[in-house]
Amino acid sequence: MKAVILAGGFGTRISEESEFKPKPMLEIGEMPILWHILKGYYAHGIKEFVICAGYKQHVIKEWFSNYFVHTSNITFDFTKGNEVIVHDKHAEYWKVTVVDTGLDTMTGGRVKRIQKYVGDEPFYLTYGDAVSDVNIEDLTKFHQAHGKCATITTVSVSQQKGVLRVNSQNSITEFREKNDEDSALINGGFMVCNLDLFSYLEGDNTILEQQPMRKLAEAGELKSFFHSGFWQCMDTKREKDKLESLWASGKAPWKIWED
Repeated sequence: MKAVILAGGFGTRISEESEFKPKPMLEIGEMPILWHILKGYYAHGIKEFVICAGYKQHVIKEWFSNYFVHTSNITFDFTKGNEVIVHDKHAEYWKVTVVDTGLDTMTGGRVKRIQKYVGDEPFYLTYGDAVSDVNIEDLTKFHQAHGKCATITTVSVSQQKGVLRVNSQNSITEFREKNDEDSALINGGFMVCNLDLFSYLEGDNTILEQQPMRKLAEAGELKSFFHSGFWQCMDTKREKDKLESLWASGKAPWKIWED
């Protein structure tokens, strides 16, 4: 199975960082978060990836085209006609297809555009701005067992604001700060999809998380795989700093691979 990564958005909520590069290329520990996501899948045996690029897609293509430069020691020998020697090559045994899915294409439209690159089997699908220690093998087994069209990894996130309770007369009966019990289930990405998903995607303006997901849910074709472990998106500078701090500590929970 291949893993499809949505990496084409503008990253407007972290614009101070994404002005010059797409959000999936923002770095954690000097490597793009996209690299961290691929490394997580690779640790579970996934070797083929399709990147749905868009905004500044050339940055992603150029980074992978120079992968040895980023991961290995290099000698540039200008005495021998600009010879380049790569020492102790460090590269994962993976195949990455970067597809320009359009600048303004919505998430569902991006997935629709890469249909021909997926092949004839189910595929993984996730966002290019979140890392997790989700067990991909368990996720896959869960999806295969229920036989429905799609599985979403759901995660519980804590309430970010103060909590109010309002009765039927619109009177506030409780006003308090959030606590650890205040949480909600959200779509954490790390999905598994059968090829039937493409029949729910109509074109570039299709937003995956709206009509397609609603129709799948109404048809009973959408399942939740609850993940109680680590999950963190990178929507804001504060969240990026949190991931940077975890990585610098040497205890990043999503780092499930060996150096």
